[in-house]
Amino acid sequence: MGMDLAAHPFNPLDRGRYRRKVQRCLDTLARMLTDGSFSFPRKSIGLEVELNLVDSELRPSMSNTAVLEAMDDPSFTAELGQHNLELNVPPRLLAGDSALQLEADLRAYLSAAENKAAETGSALAMIGILPTLRHEHFDQKWLTNKARYALLNDQILAARGERTELCMEGAALPGRSPERLRSHAESILPEAACTSVQLHLQVAPEEFAPHWNAAQCLAGVQIALGANSPFLLGKALWYETRIPLFLQATDTRPEELKNQGVRPRVWFGERWVTSIFDLFEENVRYFPGLLPETDIEDPIETLDAGLAPKLTELRMHNGTIWRWNRPVYDVVDGLPHLRVENRVLPAGPTVLDMVANAAFFYGAQRSLAEAERPVWSQMSFQAAEENLYAGARRGFDAQLYWPGIGWIPPDELALRVLLPLAHDGLRRSGVSDEARERYLGVIERRCLARRTGASWQRDYVLRAQERGADREAALGRMLRRYLELSAEGSPVHTWSLTD
Repeated sequence: MGMDLAAHPFNPLDRGRYRRKVQRCLDTLARMLTDGSFSFPRKSIGLEVELNLVDSELRPSMSNTAVLEAMDDPSFTAELGQHNLELNVPPRLLAGDSALQLEADLRAYLSAAENKAAETGSALAMIGILPTLRHEHFDQKWLTNKARYALLNDQILAARGERTELCMEGAALPGRSPERLRSHAESILPEAACTSVQLHLQVAPEEFAPHWNAAQCLAGVQIALGANSPFLLGKALWYETRIPLFLQATDTRPEELKNQGVRPRVWFGERWVTSIFDLFEENVRYFPGLLPETDIEDPIETLDAGLAPKLTELRMHNGTIWRWNRPVYDVVDGLPHLRVENRVLPAGPTVLDMVANAAFFYGAQRSLAEAERPVWSQMSFQAAEENLYAGARRGFDAQLYWPGIGWIPPDELALRVLLPLAHDGLRRSGVSDEARERYLGVIERRCLARRTGASWQRDYVLRAQERGADREAALGRMLRRYLELSAEGSPVHTWSLTD
């Protein structure tokens, strides 16, 4: 969840200083965008995967410190909860056979991590929400021992002034009534239940807005095709329960501020943009600082000296606003660049499924971004947001809006419209025919089978309960079988419901 901090409380002077520094960073960014200060030698992609650790009984294993010490690999880092890890795969070009190499690299990283985790008595679980989580796992003592996480927890709870409330109603299992979750937590650790895949695309400044707008248009169908988080605290809820859970777990607003229309920090946004500046400016205008720590750099002086400013405060602030498609400013080897970070997808079920999801996103995003008549000029921003929630709640059973078509199921939208666009976008990106056919073929067959990780989990649990298992036992059996099939590596649309 970003940079670490010193372990000390903040005071009102810190907040005023931080606000002024964030504004100075924003002014610097505006000048850099005008002056053409950004490096863009080539279009590269990156990928992060968040993982769960489980013990021999498939319960959360609070062992990320021990596992990281055993791995001794800087590609892996800790995350919010002690049962979480994050893998950061080195960036690479999209063109050629890069996706095939990405798949091979992911398998190698995860295989090595699995072996090291086994030495500590743990195993990896690559799934959107671990179905064996219990309320007790949301105790603040299970936060990873880093100052950033403790401060973030304290600041969010202090801003809200109330405990974390978890309230959602699910899509009914076949033949059953919808299930409702009403629970709470005394920490932000429900956010640690949400493990995702984050896709990065480096873009030139003038390309950012169309690529971000395109990503927003794709969010609803992405989540419907990739859903993998149907259970939380024993309840069958949304096909992608991460979406409402992340919002509720990090919400700084009590009910009164929600009623006033104050924006949540987990945010889809509210408008199409014309520049990356629009998003950073919204961040500064709408959201108070949660972690108001400043550094000594004057970004304008650094820029005047011909160097790339770190814009530390602006980046720190951006890291506490969890847009589903986030703007990123970064400096690598002394050169500044911009990225779109797509945060919609859950982890899993397999490496092949995740790379297929990435290929679909990058290909369709490029075609939409370069279209002569952009799709976002033909639909409201609210329609794109409603698509996200519809896809997350109902998966393939959702009805999504698409210009020129109207309301359409996500599998049909993908087969008729978006897969052809994805093929064309990958061709224009120089992706090899072998890679393009392999990964988009997975998406096509998933749509034809109408099976995602979420639908497989729901069907397996329902079948187990119909055979006499209670919900807890059914979830345990399902997770054990899920991990076996995930390790075998065949894409989820081929998974059977038999043991």
